This record gives sequence, C-alpha cells and structure tokens, in this order.
Amino acid sequence: MDKTREIFGNKIDEKTVKSAEKSKAGYIKKYGDDSKKDYKLAFKPIDTLSHIGVQNIVFSDDNKPFEGNPLIVGNIRMGFGHYRISIAMASCAKALGYTPYWLDLASFDATGSKMIREQNNMYSLASRISQKSRLFNKFVWEPLNSEGFKKITYNAKDQKNSELLVPIFRNIDKEIPFIATHVWPSQAAIHSGMKNVVNAIPDNWPMGLHLSEGAIHTVQTPFAYLGYKTLSGFDKKELKGIPEKDLKEVGCFVDHELLCNLKEDNDLRRERLRSGKAIRMLMNVGGAGAGLKMFAEMIDHMLPLIKQNKVALFLNTGDHSGVYESLSDHISGKCETHLFKDNYEEFKEFVKGMRENTVHGITLINNSDIFPAVYSTNLLMPECDLLITKPSELAYYPIPKMYMKHIGGHEVYGAIHGREFGDSTDEYPTVKGICRAIDRVINDREIIPHLCDKIDVLNSQGYYNGAYECVRLAAGKQ
Repeated sequence: MDKTREIFGNKIDEKTVKSAEKSKAGYIKKYGDDSKKDYKLAFKPIDTLSHIGVQNIVFSDDNKPFEGNPLIVGNIRMGFGHYRISIAMASCAKALGYTPYWLDLASFDATGSKMIREQNNMYSLASRISQKSRLFNKFVWEPLNSEGFKKITYNAKDQKNSELLVPIFRNIDKEIPFIATHVWPSQAAIHSGMKNVVNAIPDNWPMGLHLSEGAIHTVQTPFAYLGYKTLSGFDKKELKGIPEKDLKEVGCFVDHELLCNLKEDNDLRRERLRSGKAIRMLMNVGGAGAGLKMFAEMIDHMLPLIKQNKVALFLNTGDHSGVYESLSDHISGKCETHLFKDNYEEFKEFVKGMRENTVHGITLINNSDIFPAVYSTNLLMPECDLLITKPSELAYYPIPKMYMKHIGGHEVYGAIHGREFGDSTDEYPTVKGICRAIDRVINDREIIPHLCDKIDVLNSQGYYNGAYECVRLAAGKQ
C-alpha cells in the first residue's frame, strides 16, 4: 500500500498526493538520487553515553555485524527533545538487557539526511523568529504547530519524503527491534521493511505529523491516546482511527538513571526545602537557542536571591556558544559563578559533589558536542529542586517543574498535562509572571515538597515507565 495515498484506511486527496510526490522529486533534484546506493555500516561508541554502552551507527567501507542483543533507536537532531527521548530509550534498553544502537538519520552524507537537515534548519529558524516577532508567532508559528501539523494530509508529504531515507537501512537486519523518537525514522523503517517498529510520539497534542502506519504508536498520556484512537479534528470529515493493536498508552519516556534513585532524590529535595538551604533551580536553553532575553531578565530577578543564598541557579546553554558567551558576560562580577565551557569531565565531578555539598551562585554550562550538551541537563535533574523549562519533552520528566512560555502551539498541552497530573506548576507566558512564581516557591517552601510527593505517587503507579514499555513492545515482550 502506498502510505502517501492512504493512512489507517483514510484516503488522501490527489492534490495532496501530487504535492508530496513533487516534494520528494525536488529533494532528489537538489541532493541526488541515492536509491541504489549500498551504504555499509559500522559502529562507534558515544563517549558521553558510555555508561549505557550506546553504539553510534556510521557509514563505513565494510559492514560490521550488530553484536549482543541489539535494539536500534532511530532519531534525528531536531532541537534537543528527540535526542533526549532517544537517550531515555537507550538507557531503558540497556537496563532491560539490550545493546542500544544509535541511528541519527540526519547525520549521514545521504540524500534523505540532507533533506532532514534542510527542514531542521528551517524549523529552528522559525522557532527563533517566533520569539522575536509576535505577529509571526500569532499568525504563522502557533497555527502551524497546533492546527497545520494536525491535519491528516500533512502526513502524506512526510511519508513520501521519508522514502528517501530507505537506502540507509539496506544493511540493517529487518528483525532487529527498532524504536523511533521522531516520525521520519519510523516511516523510513517501515518503508525499508523493518518488522518490529515502535513510533514513540513525543507530544501531548495529537497531530497527523506523527502517523506512521505499520509501527506501534506509543503515547505518554490519556489525552494523546484518545486523540490518536479517534483522529478527531485531523480532517473536516470523520476519519477512521488507529486500531488498538497499533496504539499503546505507555507513560512518560524517562531514563532508567533518573528513575532508579528517584525516591532518594525527592527525599533530598524535601530536606533542602525544609531546612532552609538554597533552592536549586535548573534552567536549560532549548535546541533552537531561543529566549536569550528572557533568561537574562530571569537571572536579573534572581540575583538578589542568589546573593542571599536563597537560590542556587544552574543554566545549561546546550551547544549554543553565543548564548553562553552573552550570559557569562551578563553575570560577570555580579555573584559567585561556576563556568563549564567544553569541560564535561570536570562538570561531571562537580555534579557528583552536589549530592553531599552545599552549592551557591550561578553555574553556567556549554558543550559544543551535542551529547554532553543534552546530557548535562540529565545529570543535573536528580540534584536540583525545580526545573524551569518550556513545556516540551522535559514536561514529562520526574522533577518538580515550572513552565516558561511554550514555543509552538503543540507544547501548550504538555503544560496542561503536567499541571493536571500534579508534578508541575502552570505555564507562565511572561517574564513578570514567572518571576512572581519563582518568588512564590521561594517564600512558600511547601510547594516543591508537595510536587515531590506527587512525583513519588506517580512513580509508584508506573507513570514514568514509558521508555521501558517501548523497549518491551519493540522486542515483542508485550
């Protein structure tokens, strides 16, 4: 069946199909036709993820065999979210006895990879523009991310373009369990004939963008489950939904390392809050590098509190060196600072010491390598008391959370979910609003312990076990 023309029994109109075919043809014209290419594969360890034994799949002169009990995590670099969820999948795969292999489809010198990089560049640019232009955000970016991507017809173009990724799969055993943390790897795996594919859907807002018939669709929330079960609102007419065998509500996608000591982490948070120690606040810059002005204003508001040792601030700028330089200049001489620029090993030792030691001031982190850029936030989460973040993939992680303004309408529903399930605060769309909320949790030290209590309850119910469940589904253990 041509998945561009039909998805879950719903026919796609001819105009949309022709547009999808034109899009694929355009990329072939621009980047070349590699459909007959025999890309041989080998593996390299990912140093940052050596504790879970992740092997990165790369092009090579000769094919190397997959070893151990392999499970592939298919992903793309689009922001940080898909990488972060991929790390969670690899972590839980390792914990369950599998050897995780990392397949970043945007990383290769191949036609489909160049297509992904082009689209990612446009997405990142638009994200940054949306934070600077209210008109662009209101009339273009918000509607596209909430309603544009929701349409079932949007799936057709992605289905056709993802066919360009099939050559990368030529030398992969089709029986190997495969978890995709973006729809393109899922669609590509299905097109290539992979037989055990899980399509791990990252957002709470159901969208046609995420459909990949042939894979098991896993969602984190009841809201997302019903949205995909019915495909309500995906078209003006009523649609056939996703069958139960192809759709599973599994819980939040979280790393094994963040779950195995979660009760102890929460106990330490409660002890710090109730004994009057500095509240450890963690902020991170997203993959698009947006929000510099907001971060600077929030730092200015917290500076008196930091000097009084009421707050210790940790800010991971990811791989955005320009943001790091601007913020390090901004705080220079204003308070005690700890700066970690491409010094990941020293940073890891610093984080280890946080378990037993008191910390003060502002800690600023930056890494040019994408893996430590993402994973630095993971290392800090168990040691911090409150994560201040936009409601993206981090909205589902087991740490008390406070939400900054979303970027893209689809993120709104992550904030709503966190608030309703009780492990986070509201979304605060203005700097003034979030600064007031920061003051409140500092002055009312019962709020964060209450969120910790709720996290403990949710964890006991398996709420954060979604990544384990994805591994079991891909491996046929469910």
